[in-house]
Amino acid sequence: MNVLMLLKPKSEIEFLLDTCTLRQGLEKMRAHSYNAIPVISKEGLYVGSVSEGDFLWHIVEHAKQIDHINKCENYKIKDIIRPEWVPAVTINVDMDTLVKRAEHQNYIPVTDDRGFFIGIVTRGRIIETFCSTERVKKPADEE
Repeated sequence: MNVLMLLKPKSEIEFLLDTCTLRQGLEKMRAHSYNAIPVISKEGLYVGSVSEGDFLWHIVEHAKQIDHINKCENYKIKDIIRPEWVPAVTINVDMDTLVKRAEHQNYIPVTDDRGFFIGIVTRGRIIETFCSTERVKKPADEE
């Protein structure tokens, strides 16, 4: 199986640019009910992901400067990103690695060989695919 068969392309998902403000990021995450979201550069390179916790901890650490949501305009997503959190895989990743990542991540960002973000594979899509594959393999009298 190829990762591209599981891929939800960039055009079908929400992401943030690393130059977005914290307020813009929070608004997008709230609008889509996300608890984490991929972040890319304006050139399209995957730079990491941010979570609700990343926003919260940044606001707590800068509480004196951020006494109102509009002050979040002073900070960019690149100020809070943890590049090592939710690392991307390339399109030639093997299924074992993908499944291992899905054990600990709700989604796995996928890049091309140059690091350009092309989409995500969700844990749900992996489970759905493997479950439907297993149903096809089982003889009818075992179901």
